[in-house]
Amino acid sequence: MQIREATAADWAAIWPFFHTIVAAGDTYTYPRDMDEAAGRAAWMLEPPGRTFVAVDEDGTVLGSAKTGPNHMGGASHIAGASFMVDPGCGVKGVGRALGEHVLEWARGEGYRAMQFNAVVETNTRAVALWKSLGFEIVATLAEGFRHPEHGFVGLHIMYQRF
Repeated sequence: MQIREATAADWAAIWPFFHTIVAAGDTYTYPRDMDEAAGRAAWMLEPPGRTFVAVDEDGTVLGSAKTGPNHMGGASHIAGASFMVDPGCGVKGVGRALGEHVLEWARGEGYRAMQFNAVVETNTRAVALWKSLGFEIVATLAEGFRHPEHGFVGLHIMYQRF
């Protein structure tokens, strides 16, 4: 697997799984009916942000991540990031590889920490992955997310200082 910066041409491969994940409504705070133009604007970042893709040996996009400043101004030294892995990829370590890559990139860019603003507590695989990569849950917004199956569930804020 290779991880590289996404190009405009990669969007055609990202959109199908992006749309599937967002429409499911169980892991992201994006509107479930988000259209392609809005999805592209939200995911394909301009500098100082970056969007990355994980690709296999044939160049097939397996997943994607976006990262950059979590806030502006005096808080711009804290990075934020979001990750999506094509559900059809199974368990291949794509999320972990993207997470490790983004953390390394953020450290190299001089960020002092990374914060995830909204990790749905029922997304236990993601929570476990981020904890294994050194993140801690610093707060949970009780009933901060309306899950389509579980109703109102917590929304974690996760943080890692570099």
